[in-house]
Amino acid sequence: MATSVPLACCYIVVLGISMLLGLRGAEAQRAFFVFGDSLVDNGNNNYLATTARADSPPYGIDYPTGRATGRFSNGRNIPDFISEAIGARESTLPYLDPELNGERLLVGANFASAGIGILNDTGIQFVNIIRIFRQLQYWEEYQQRVSALIGPEQTQSLIEQALVLITLGGNDFVNNYYLVPYSARSRQYNLPDYVKYIISEYKKVLRRLFEIGARRVLVTGTGPLGCVPAELAQRSVNGECSAELQRAASLFNPQLVQIIRELNSEIGSDVFVAVNTQQMHVDFISNPQRYGFVTSKVACCGQGRFNGIGLCTVASNLCPDRSVYAFWDPFHPSERANGFIVQQILSGTSDYMYPMNLSTILAMDSKKN
Repeated sequence: MATSVPLACCYIVVLGISMLLGLRGAEAQRAFFVFGDSLVDNGNNNYLATTARADSPPYGIDYPTGRATGRFSNGRNIPDFISEAIGARESTLPYLDPELNGERLLVGANFASAGIGILNDTGIQFVNIIRIFRQLQYWEEYQQRVSALIGPEQTQSLIEQALVLITLGGNDFVNNYYLVPYSARSRQYNLPDYVKYIISEYKKVLRRLFEIGARRVLVTGTGPLGCVPAELAQRSVNGECSAELQRAASLFNPQLVQIIRELNSEIGSDVFVAVNTQQMHVDFISNPQRYGFVTSKVACCGQGRFNGIGLCTVASNLCPDRSVYAFWDPFHPSERANGFIVQQILSGTSDYMYPMNLSTILAMDSKKN
């Protein structure tokens, strides 16, 4: 991103692109499906007996309704911004939401569940969450429900023309390998071997997505794991990023791009698109002022050092102006940071999106239809 572009200009560009793509997407009514963890959960965990939830204030303080929705954000999250960009009538509802029925099914669905990872033992402390294998089963169930509504041929077309987003991997480090000193996984594997293992498991997940219909899949890497306020609070002396967690991200993300290359080569089509969320975060972590943030170290909502300890609750410290904080809570970007991330998903160069950005995908696919 050019350093000389004023912040206000960036926002105008985002809105302009969103409106343009919205008009384009509205004609096709492209369905949108979301899989993954708390970065993209729109509220499935509200319906589960788990501690991994964001359904009480101050979560949602800046959401249009002003209420907590289950999104781990002060407002909209990444799927919300993508829904807007592709011209969806509304954001995808959580799959477990009883209001997801009838015509609302045709918009798509969000299957994500806070706390999960690539591995089934990731997030075991949260007990009742929707593991990724179960999310994929739900997508098959969804397709059966839609088939009963519009018929199998129309359903196949809806699925194959849909956009899919999947976000996994961060919890396999934060809530598994590094959860406690000498964790079971860290005793079983050294870090490079653990990364190879979870990457091989992730490849199976992505292949299964393709087998059950996905044809355009945005696959996000992990963010800079060692730089989130939670890790600064636990591991840093003066606010420096954790070198060990940064090493984990730097091993994981290139290997994720490599399996995406391999899968696309096997399929013979650019089904999977790598989203470099690590670089997207690094941009505003390394120079928050360029993006209008006052800080990228202190969370808006939390307690302790860097507001990085514990959960975001009504008893937490809460910043008065969420727009100047890159992080909303100890782990999750603020709504405004999510907007910048989606801006790069839409129009970012090959440093951010491989092999193409979302604008290019939408333009290419509109010519097919």
